[in-house]
Amino acid sequence: MVVGAFPIAKLLYLGVRQMSKPVANRIKAGARRSDFFKTYCCMPPAQLYHWIEMRTKMRIMGFKGASIKPLNEEAAAELGAELLGEAVIFLIGGGCMVLEYSRQAANARRKEEELNETIVSLQTQIAELSLTTETLSAQLREVNRLLLSLPAPTKK
Repeated sequence: MVVGAFPIAKLLYLGVRQMSKPVANRIKAGARRSDFFKTYCCMPPAQLYHWIEMRTKMRIMGFKGASIKPLNEEAAAELGAELLGEAVIFLIGGGCMVLEYSRQAANARRKEEELNETIVSLQTQIAELSLTTETLSAQLREVNRLLLSLPAPTKK
């Protein structure tokens, strides 16, 4: 009984996806501690996200001209860290999907190439057999011609 190859690539992808959550949590913790990271990497996306979310909610409720107050610094830093962590998880998951797709495409391409090679080989064999058949047919016609050209046996 032959056992198929162990899908090591799938196991690695699963490991990377499992590790992405703790990595995202560490990035979020680092973002909360660092003032530079908090100010320039976490807060602007959080404020933009808050603005878009509130603007959408206001339009749904029918308030078109209402102004939106920005989040306070602590809430913006927390939301920005959460957004950053979720973005990391999303990017790692998306990367795993892209890698799996490319791996599957490579396997399909390899199988198709093998099938094409088999078809070409079979076509070559058919051509060789056709040539051999024609050669044998010509030899058979030659033998029949020689047989017919022999003198007929005489009766005694």
